[in-house]
Amino acid sequence: MKLEVVVIPVSDVDRAKDFYTALGWRLDADIATGEDFRVVQVTPPGSPASVIFGTSVTSQAPGSAQGLHLIVDDIEAAHAELTRLGAGPSEVFHDAGGVFHHAGTDARVPGPDPRRGSYGSFLSFSDPDGNGWVLQEITTRLPGRLDPSVTTFTSASDLAAALRRAAAAHGEHEARIGAEDPDWPAWYADYMVSEQAGTESPS
Repeated sequence: MKLEVVVIPVSDVDRAKDFYTALGWRLDADIATGEDFRVVQVTPPGSPASVIFGTSVTSQAPGSAQGLHLIVDDIEAAHAELTRLGAGPSEVFHDAGGVFHHAGTDARVPGPDPRRGSYGSFLSFSDPDGNGWVLQEITTRLPGRLDPSVTTFTSASDLAAALRRAAAAHGEHEARIGAEDPDWPAWYADYMVSEQAGTESPS
C-alpha cells in the first residue's frame, strides 16, 4: 500500500493553488463539476504522493491540517529556497528531546541538530489558511526503512551521484576479483538498490 494523496482543507481554492504552485509544486489537476465541487491536485517536487484541496472535498475546518511532513536532504538549502519563494518558513530547529519534534513550537532549539544527524533537523511553514508543514532533513535512512523492491531518485543530479558512488564501489569490486566484470549493469543496479534500502551491498 502506497500513500497516494493527502487532502487539506482550504477556504480559498485559488489562493491555495497560487501559493502551492508558486513553491514549484506541480499542478496535476484542476477540475470542477459545478460551483459546489472542485478538485485541485498538486505534487511537491520529487514526491510520489500528492496533495488535494478544493471545494467540498473535506469536512475539516480550513487550516486544521497540521504536522504534514516533507523530506529534504539539505535543510538549510530548503530554508533558503522557501524564503526566496515567499513561504515565510521558520528558522531551522532541532528538538530538545532529540527523537522527533514536539507539537507546535514546544521544545524547539534554534539551529540544526548539532551532530547534523539524519532525521534531526527541521523547519516549518504554513499555507495562507494555516495548514502546517514541517520539513525534516534526512540524509541517510535507517536500515529497514525502505522497501528494497522500490528505488527512486528525485532528480537527474541525484541519480548521477548514485551512479558515481556505484562506479567507485564497482571499481573496488573489480580490483578484488582481479578482472573486468562484464555484467556491471546488474552489479550497479544491485548496489544502488541496496544503498537506498540499507541492505547489504553486492560483494
